[in-house]
Amino acid sequence: MPGLFFEDLSLDQSAQIARTVSAADVEAFAAVSGDDNPLHLNEAYAATTPFKRRIAHGMLTGAYISAVLGSRLPGPGAVYVSQTLRFRRPVGLGDEVTTTVTVRELDPRKGHATFATICTVAGKTVADGEAVVLVPKRDA
Repeated sequence: MPGLFFEDLSLDQSAQIARTVSAADVEAFAAVSGDDNPLHLNEAYAATTPFKRRIAHGMLTGAYISAVLGSRLPGPGAVYVSQTLRFRRPVGLGDEVTTTVTVRELDPRKGHATFATICTVAGKTVADGEAVVLVPKRDA
């Protein structure tokens, strides 16, 4: 299933997904990434930290951005070029993360689209940044 072509994109176009972070998600991400920091996996340890609870890996939140770009806007066929991320607040187990990407710049010469990226929980920003994506052109 092809995604959008570069020519289909316009400034301020956006898409989003919402995902609720589960313990299984965090444990699977730890297994895949190799990041077994007890802050993410051990409730007793996490209780001794400033967060007082287990929190999700920051890059799990970043993966939600990839999910929007790769499946919604621009969708299948898009290729990441770069991503900046600032982690603003922790994401806990059971939090619903809403991830939104919005077209901010279009470079027809390179076929690059620049997206503002933001992840929120209960209306508060937990991560934000900017993604640059190579988007297939219709006549390529």
